[in-house]
Amino acid sequence: MDNIQSIKNRFGIIGNSQALNYALQVASQVAGTDLTVLISGESGVGKEVFSQIIHALSSRKHNPFIAVNCGAIPEGTIDSELFGHEKGSFTGAVDSRKGYFETVNGGTIFLDEIGEMPLGTQARLLRVLEAGEYIRVGSSKVQKTDVRVIAATNRDLLESTHQGKFREDLYYRLNTVPIRVPALRDRKEDIHMLFRKFCVDFAERYKTTSVQLDEEAREILISYPWRGNVRELKNIAEQISVLAKDKLITASELRRFLPEQPAMNRLPMLAPPQANAGGGDFASERDILYKLFFDMKKDVTELKKMFFEVLQNPSIGHHNNNYPDGEVMHNFPSSEAASSPNIIPPPQPYILQDSNKIDHHEEVEETLSIADKEKELIEKALKKHKGKRKDAALDLGISERTLYRKLKEYNINE
Repeated sequence: MDNIQSIKNRFGIIGNSQALNYALQVASQVAGTDLTVLISGESGVGKEVFSQIIHALSSRKHNPFIAVNCGAIPEGTIDSELFGHEKGSFTGAVDSRKGYFETVNGGTIFLDEIGEMPLGTQARLLRVLEAGEYIRVGSSKVQKTDVRVIAATNRDLLESTHQGKFREDLYYRLNTVPIRVPALRDRKEDIHMLFRKFCVDFAERYKTTSVQLDEEAREILISYPWRGNVRELKNIAEQISVLAKDKLITASELRRFLPEQPAMNRLPMLAPPQANAGGGDFASERDILYKLFFDMKKDVTELKKMFFEVLQNPSIGHHNNNYPDGEVMHNFPSSEAASSPNIIPPPQPYILQDSNKIDHHEEVEETLSIADKEKELIEKALKKHKGKRKDAALDLGISERTLYRKLKEYNINE
């Protein structure tokens, strides 16, 4: 435990939660080896700090360390950034260039957002991990490198392998030693401690008095979900330190600085696919609307089928011969049957013309255009809320910004 506390002091880590201490313990134990490490956790939890801890406690600590954000490098240039390129290998390659695996030889490379790496680059990285070899872009010469790789992700890489978005062999090669950095909401006992530390630091920076929270405000702070984790908490602490007029923060004052939580989606929700059942993930509003309208179309088709079966065979609808010709009606359920929980009442009565009087019928095909249906829903929402975009967006389950974009897209006048 003394070793863990010394690491916290050295790298400015605040907190005593069991999950955090375990992650630090694993990092300190694996640091002295050359094993590949995969750090997972939500955005803002401090994954890069763990990579720095591993490098600083390793035998490579006097050699270079570089952090590379794989999601920030365009797909067309990431191979050149990591492995280098030869002169003339592509447009704009006016000179030969060393890649990170060459310049950091003997040190550590931290590959953040590894899940964003293109599949072609993943194959090159796998060769580096397995054989310590790579080839510059535009070259045929195999070069050697001795670099320790630490990767990080906020995605479920195993799920990405099932979807074909990440190489399975690379996943298991990277996941030699996994470290899970807990989200801030999973270490509630550390939230107030972190907040106080940030407030003291900002008070010193801005030459002011550190703010304090009353008991109710402290409970709100701890119960807030902190989707942005430590990064979001630090931002809120800085806002309060600069903008709060009173240094004792009440619950109502604190709520002014906390962002509103996303409203519940009021559109029909699609149930997740059951085991061994077909179905995919819906990645956009249009996919959800398409599924919704497809199901509506299916229901309408079923109703039409039932309708014309009754037309062709009127006896289906006749349950009482006392009804006059030209009317087909279902009996109303008796009061006794309606009150019984085990009896399902029949459909409500409906009236049809006698089939002998019908010369022909024409099936009207409703529109299946997703854009038309989406436009219709937006117009209805705006009419319902008297043109108020914020309320309409909330009712539709989309952001106000998305609603504004769709108003422009469909040329809808408010």
